[in-house]
Amino acid sequence: MAPRTLVLGGVRSGKSRFAEGLARVAALPVTYIATARGADGEMARRIADHQRRRPAAWDLVEEPLALAAALAAAAAPGRCVLVECLTLWITNLLVDETPERIEHAFEALLGVVERSPGRVILVGNETNMGVTPLGELSRRYCDLAGGLHQALAERCDQVILVVAGLPLVLKGPAPIALPN
Repeated sequence: MAPRTLVLGGVRSGKSRFAEGLARVAALPVTYIATARGADGEMARRIADHQRRRPAAWDLVEEPLALAAALAAAAAPGRCVLVECLTLWITNLLVDETPERIEHAFEALLGVVERSPGRVILVGNETNMGVTPLGELSRRYCDLAGGLHQALAERCDQVILVVAGLPLVLKGPAPIALPN
């Protein structure tokens, strides 16, 4: 089993469910790091859907900004950490932080991912497969997401793209048993 896995996919692609399945088949204690904020009713419903799917035995850490610190604290030998989701974290950073602090946050996360013991599964939305957004903020978001995903893909042992609920292994070993 790959120690560090990056799972990418579009909105409602099945990436989160797939990543949760990877955490289940790891047969390790799991810490789920959630970056989402329930800013509106629709996002609150999405968060509730994720909560219903998660096993009660999984530990939960809700951290919208200090992701590197949360991952460093949760990662341990014989444990699995599932981070959901990188692109919501980027959104939080864009709203709350300065450009310099975003770069520092990315560097910190990349360093922690490289050094983390145990199993780490990172989930993010692949946002850069369509037209270039019209607005400056949207383009910056897509640039940040694309750059972070590339840097994480270099550091991860396994990268999986999920489309229509189907996983495509881009890097590393195929999962022994594909989770549902």
